[in-house]
Amino acid sequence: MSTSLQALTFQRLHPRAYLERFLAEGVRPDGRGDSSWRDISVNSGSISTADGSALVRLGDTTIVCGVKAEVAEPDIDHPASGFIVPNVDLSAMCSPLFKTGPPGEEAQIISQYIYGTLLSSEFLPLKSLAIEPGKAVWCLYIDAACINYDGNALDATLLAVVTALKNTQLPTATFSETTGRTTISRTLSAPLSLNFARTPSSFTFGHFKPSSSPLPNSVPESFFLADLTSFEEPLMESTLAVVMYPNGDIGGITQTGVIDTVTSLPQGERGVTGSYDAITRATLLAKSQLASLHKQKLM
Repeated sequence: MSTSLQALTFQRLHPRAYLERFLAEGVRPDGRGDSSWRDISVNSGSISTADGSALVRLGDTTIVCGVKAEVAEPDIDHPASGFIVPNVDLSAMCSPLFKTGPPGEEAQIISQYIYGTLLSSEFLPLKSLAIEPGKAVWCLYIDAACINYDGNALDATLLAVVTALKNTQLPTATFSETTGRTTISRTLSAPLSLNFARTPSSFTFGHFKPSSSPLPNSVPESFFLADLTSFEEPLMESTLAVVMYPNGDIGGITQTGVIDTVTSLPQGERGVTGSYDAITRATLLAKSQLASLHKQKLM
């Protein structure tokens, strides 16, 4: 049996031990350090039939997002506000981890995360979607589909949604009191009224606790890993997702599971005494990655 086949067999039969052996050497299975992110590419305007669109690749995870606008009647309690309807599709075509049929639990969680993040950030004020208060507003259907899945769909999807909204052009619309109808221009359009100072970015981390005992003195008791792959995600004890704005302010933190005090340190800092609080550690790493995204002009 070849060495590569033996490694693949060991990975499938003993995934935790496989990951532990890599982390003990200060590296992850794909060659990254604890706090390293995979390469990111962003393309806007990738769907000509949509009012706005984007294609995002985060490592091997690929998300395509399209925005379609329709005229709707406003809610009676919010007559001057429009609507946003995000929907995330994780189909069986993007990974064998997902099944055919209606949206699964993970897709619904990401959809709710996107919706809550957009509302709380006010990146897209709903009042800016009013055509005629009390009469007509825009409803934006934001559909994000994963066409290849290798973990961290949460961060990739939010980046795709934000980029698609930046790319969106709404046709000029006027409401006639005489006819009670809305007329939409076929030639005139304008970008969305976005609050760029409140552009949300998401950064997700996983907390991994080795089960091997005893551990070598040089190996931390737990690890805090950025940008999880599909192999790493199910092995985590918990995850922490941080929403951050361009100025470094935190827009929200979502945690699943219980995270103890995290003692893993960035590559090159092993042996430094002391521990890191999980939220503090996540915030510092998120700020660093946010700065990198801005430097690459991906935000």
